[in-house]
Amino acid sequence: MKSIKRRDQAVASEARTAGLRPSATALKAERNDMGRRTVDRGDHSVGKGEKRARVRRGAVETPSVQSVERALSLLEAVAGSADPVPLARLTEILEIDPSSVFRLANTLKRRGFLANPNGRKHYVLGPAIWRLSREYDWSGMLISVCRDAVKTLATRTGETAHLAVRDGREVFFIDHHASGDQGIIVPGQTGRRMPLHCTAHGKSLIVDFGLAELKTLYGSAPLERYTPRTCVSLPDLAKACTRVRADGFSTDDREYLEDVSCVAAPIRDRDGLVLGSIGVSAPVTRMIEPRRSVMAQHVCDTAQHINALLGDSPADKALSYDASFLLTTPNES
Repeated sequence: MKSIKRRDQAVASEARTAGLRPSATALKAERNDMGRRTVDRGDHSVGKGEKRARVRRGAVETPSVQSVERALSLLEAVAGSADPVPLARLTEILEIDPSSVFRLANTLKRRGFLANPNGRKHYVLGPAIWRLSREYDWSGMLISVCRDAVKTLATRTGETAHLAVRDGREVFFIDHHASGDQGIIVPGQTGRRMPLHCTAHGKSLIVDFGLAELKTLYGSAPLERYTPRTCVSLPDLAKACTRVRADGFSTDDREYLEDVSCVAAPIRDRDGLVLGSIGVSAPVTRMIEPRRSVMAQHVCDTAQHINALLGDSPADKALSYDASFLLTTPNES
């Protein structure tokens, strides 16, 4: 370091003036003393211990790229508005000068991520957003994130665990894992479709729907009855969704198949949007209390774990790293 070198030269000069030759031991002691007294002040030198600590902190806290952060904040602001967002409003949100906001917005517009529907500096999402969303395999992403959790849920409950998404008025099963602990199990349904209104997965997938949304989804089409226990009334289905929101999980007690019962829970993204559902299916003879309540708790725990994996807040990350509930595999009877 320059400051230490200058001090060494000063020490040597003083020694020559006094007619003495400085010893290596004296110079080393002087350097150590300066190293201990050195404090990190921007361009000033840094002591050894402090430098090591700063390197360790840098290895953990990787700094973000400010321009990327601003561009993403801009896209989120536009996506969250029902109307075109004026440049002045984006300037308020980003809290930087209008010329910088305009350059960001114009760059995103050239790449197709923003558009000006009225020719003015009012922005909406551009076609590139829809193209990326359309081309991305969201089901494949969900399968990759959830696969270990699906397997572990099956192992914990000793039953068949399923992962599903909504496709219109139907449940579409995209993955499953069957436990080998039972002699009779519900077969995996991957690739199959089932109705929303009378399955546990279906009710979890439409958990946030009220009566108005259900009427929009179903229109005037009647709900098909599959068993004497099938819900065929939209008001009753709306009440069932309300119960699912309160309980955190949904059930299907012989509503679709006479000999099968299921428990499921919604999978949500960081903003609370339902992306899919996870649950277990079992013969009705095994889905009885208190076992059903225990399995419902396993399903809810697994759904919360997946929600944390899909989130990106510090709390979510902490949860995603703590998968202790997945480490034990009891089979309740």
